[in-house]
Order: sequence, then structure tokens, then C-alpha cells
Amino acid sequence: MKKSINTFLKHPIKDSTNRSANPPIARASTILFDTMQEMYKHEAKIKQHKNVTHYTYGRYGSTTTIELENILKELEKAYHVFLTGTGFGGIALALMSLCRPGDEIIVSDNVYGPTKEISEKLLKEFNIIAKFYDPNSFDDLKKKVTKKTKLILVENPGSNTFEFQDLSKIVSLAKRKKILTLLDNTWGTPLYLKPLELGFDMSFSSATKYFSGHSDAMGGSLAVNKKVFKKIMFFYKLSGYRMSADEAYLIIRGLRTLDTRLKQHYQNTKIVINFLKKQKKIIEILYPHKPGSKNYKLWKKYYTGATGLLSIVIKSKNKSSVIKFVNSLELFGIGYSWGGFESLAILQELKLSKDEYSQGRKFFKYNKNEHIVRLHIGLEDPKDLITDLKQSLRYIK
Repeated sequence: MKKSINTFLKHPIKDSTNRSANPPIARASTILFDTMQEMYKHEAKIKQHKNVTHYTYGRYGSTTTIELENILKELEKAYHVFLTGTGFGGIALALMSLCRPGDEIIVSDNVYGPTKEISEKLLKEFNIIAKFYDPNSFDDLKKKVTKKTKLILVENPGSNTFEFQDLSKIVSLAKRKKILTLLDNTWGTPLYLKPLELGFDMSFSSATKYFSGHSDAMGGSLAVNKKVFKKIMFFYKLSGYRMSADEAYLIIRGLRTLDTRLKQHYQNTKIVINFLKKQKKIIEILYPHKPGSKNYKLWKKYYTGATGLLSIVIKSKNKSSVIKFVNSLELFGIGYSWGGFESLAILQELKLSKDEYSQGRKFFKYNKNEHIVRLHIGLEDPKDLITDLKQSLRYIK
């Protein structure tokens, strides 16, 4: 029977041994075989990328992580999915597997801060040069391509500033120049955008966020095509960048309700945005909510839905009053990450500075007395969230 992805997420991996609705948590370091011949045959199966229910050693994963790999392979339409212990581990896995001394990579300027740090600081020590391009300018990306370009790393939409890019143009350019491509798809998830079907070589998601959905697990998912599989598998097995069985179990549990949760996040976000756009102190909402705008058109072109993360631009001569606005929110927690059931708020420091590890945006245009607050709209009653925002906005001077 052919099933929709929404039905598929509810039905895989039942535990036939214990007759439970969810798979068991298999914690293992040593995997036992009856004979050496059986071990050799199993190792050959893994090398040939055949479906297996277990690996030969715990560093590669367990039956629980394999179950999660299989769910995400279907969701991503991928050749294989690598699971890492943290979200950022998936980005690091791709870069360390594929980039070598003398290579150049081109990175969208709006990426997650640690992605910028590893690209700009750590890779430089290995003689791998990162160039950053304006996510609002495809021409700027094209100008930065050279014969040394190994990889284009795109985050769409961008962390905190939410620029949407013309993804097909980027893929076409990369294929002509024989450059590998990686898309950070954490915001949209493979439920709403499948990068590999667009032609990207790799699709990354922080499983910590919407996959888990409950703010109690960490992990990364790197979905790949056949072209890059062997190189990434080589480094993956050596590095030990794997996810624990306990985290995999929690993320499997979260994926059961991914579709339902994302719909509610989006519905709540639309209601909250309708309130925010009427507030004089908020001069811009960074989210694809304006029909006719460039970002809205590019969102509609590629995505089948939207999620609950956005930023607001606040005009104020008094930064401390913006901080007071964030501090006074009762229903919005103050903290990193997002994608869980709860609402969050955080003031973003995106201006470039002389700090060695500045994560500022080179191409994002700040005007005087503007401040960015990132909001994650959770699964609370949106009327209560609006009441909370309303009482806190009064502190902005």
C-alpha cells in the first residue's frame, strides 16, 4: 500500500520482539557474531551499502540509530543519512570529509555562527580558504567561484536574518563547475523542502530542533547522494561522529508528530505576525509573510510549508530597553536553540566587530538604532503569546 509521508512517520519500526509501538534502545559497543565468516560477510554488506539491521562495531551505530537512518532516508529521499551527536557535528562531518589543503569553499554570509567559525577559522589552519557571499546576490556568489572551489555551503533561509535564495540557480552553477553543494535545511526540514531532489549533494538538518521537537535531545542529520557517500563514510567511521542510541530513540519519537507540530507552529506564527506587523516599534519582520516580496516568492517557489522561527527588527535609541523587552517576556524563554514545543526569544548581536571570533554579518544592512530579536513561536495558545509580547513591548524606548 502506498503511504503519504505523514502516514509513514507514524508507522515504521515497530518492535516485533517486545510488541511495543516503538523500537527498543540498543546500547552497544561490541557486536557479536557466531563465526568469523559471518562477520566478514556482514562487513562486505555494509561496504556494498546493502540494508543491514546492525553494524559490526558500536562506533558506527546501533540498531536504534539504523532505524532513525532509515526513516530519514525516506524523508530526505537520500542515498544514505549520517547521524551525529550534535547538530553542528553534521556540518563539521561534511567539511572535514570533503575539504583538503588548497581547496576553497564558498559560504553564504547568513550561516549559523559556528558554521562561520569552522569555515573561517579552523579550516584556514589546514590551508582551506572560505569565501563568504551575499545571500541576496547570486552574482556575488558567481564572482567568488574559482578553479579551486570545492564546495558551496548554503543556509536557506539564513540564521537570524532569513534571506531566501534561488536554490536552482546555485545547483545549476555548481553542476556546471563540478562543485559540491551542501544546504542547511534546518528551518524548512525535509518535510517542506527536499534538497537532494533539487540537486544538492548534501542536505543537513539539526535534529536537535524540529526533528526532536521536545528540547531534550541533540543530534545532527547529514543526508547525502551516492557521489559523496564513500568519502563521508570513510571519515565518519574513523572520527566516531555518531549519535547515541538514547538520542536516536528520542528523535524517532519526535518525528512521529513532525507534520502535526509544524502545522501548528506555522498557524501560531501567522497569528502572532498579524499582531507584530501592527506594532510601530517593530519596523520589519524577517519571515516570508509579505506576498510579492522577493523572499516570499522564493519561499513559495521551493517550500511546501513554513515553520515557527523568525526575527523582528526593533527601532530604539536605547539598547537596554530592548534587552528589558526580552527579559520581561514571561512565556518566551531566553536561550539558544529552537524547534521545541516552547517559545523562545533572544537578542542577536550580528554587527561585525574586531573580535577574533565575531559572527557578525558582512552583508546584512543595519541602520542606526536597529536591533534584531529572534523569536521562536511555540505551541502555546497564540493569544497568550500576543498578550505576553504586548505587555513587554511597552518597555522599549
